Amino acid sequence: MLILSRAEGQSILIDGGIRVVILDADRRGVRVGIEAPAGVRILRSELVADIAEENIRATASLPRHASEGRGLVAPRPAPSGAVASRDER
Repeated sequence: MLILSRAEGQSILIDGGIRVVILDADRRGVRVGIEAPAGVRILRSELVADIAEENIRATASLPRHASEGRGLVAPRPAPSGAVASRDER
């Protein structure tokens, strides 16, 4: 982990066009602004943890048969003598 000291108005540049700017710092905490390309997802870590926990709870409450196989169907084997498609090779 990189630990830096930054003052209000200063920034940190991260590869990929991400800029983190210190907007305000006081006794209550630090306000941070993040500039990033549109395709970069920025999430608060506590929300990611909450979503992961909720997904675990939701999966645990599914009937046993619903959680098995996850709705995927196994491909059928090619008939004997048939040539396999490019995806099956």
